[in-house]
Amino acid sequence: MATGSLTIDLDALVRNWTALDRVSGAGVESGAVVKADGYGLGAAQVARALAQAGARRFFVAAAEEGAAIRQALGRGPEIFVFSGHMAGDADMIGDLELIPMLNSVEQLTRHMETLPGHRFGIQLDTGMNRLGMEPAEWVAVSDIALQASPALIMSHLACADEPGSAMNATQLKVFRELTDGCGVPRSLAATGGILLGTEYHFDITRPGVGLYGGQPFNRAQAVVHLSLPVIQIREIEPGESVGYGCTWTVDETCTIATVAAGYADGLIRAMGNRGHMFHEGVPCPIVGRVSMDLITVDISHLSTRPLALDILGKDQSVDDVAAAAGTIGYEILTSLGARYKRRYTGGGVA
Repeated sequence: MATGSLTIDLDALVRNWTALDRVSGAGVESGAVVKADGYGLGAAQVARALAQAGARRFFVAAAEEGAAIRQALGRGPEIFVFSGHMAGDADMIGDLELIPMLNSVEQLTRHMETLPGHRFGIQLDTGMNRLGMEPAEWVAVSDIALQASPALIMSHLACADEPGSAMNATQLKVFRELTDGCGVPRSLAATGGILLGTEYHFDITRPGVGLYGGQPFNRAQAVVHLSLPVIQIREIEPGESVGYGCTWTVDETCTIATVAAGYADGLIRAMGNRGHMFHEGVPCPIVGRVSMDLITVDISHLSTRPLALDILGKDQSVDDVAAAAGTIGYEILTSLGARYKRRYTGGGVA
């Protein structure tokens, strides 16, 4: 094959969810964030595996993503929409029983006018300044909102992956001040917040990247294995260079493998001359620039001529690849391209 093979281990995904659920402790329900097409791994397959494991609350970014999860899971599981109730979403929210996380007075008004009696949640801004009602807004409308019995009140931590950040305690304090005694289920913690400790857990947690094998959950099992076929192997003589811009020049005779993947497949251009691939556990440096469809790799030290090289799996995590590209594991996962042959294992997949 001339395209990469992307294997997604749904059993590992479920084990990660179960581990984070145990960290959350008794009396706390673990949901699951499946936005961005299940962090790039296939929202329907991911959601079904997690639902079979016991997840009953799912979180997506937009109503359209919620529609895909509803189609995959059917009626029953709760699906929360982080972007809230956008103009034009009423029919989709109502027909599919989605729960918008209303993040402004404008959205609260829109929802109550277009879908009176339909379930909703509230998103509060406790300092991140991204989405959510600011404290003054919430104080102004909280009586009206609470009388309508919201399904959930949530906020989002800005620095949860930095346990020593003072911002975590500040946001926790604000969240408590705004919601203590409200009588509504509350949620503050995604993956990083779960790992901060029980005081951040409240009623419902929202594990996301940790489910898919990413930091800050350092006990996460690898969910993704990506193997890339070698198209050509060539010998390079001293003084010759490799790739666009001639950014890597050979000092001594070496062997270069060209593999079928590039930045069009989510392998970030910035990892050129920095990243590695692996063959049977042996690291092989990426040399030259990453181009749209091809990556060149130095395999001079291998004793065999490989048919394929691995870039994600047991030897290298999404965060390792991200570090070489100067980004984060989230971007690597959600950028994995459409050209890979995808194969799912575990999770009830035949």
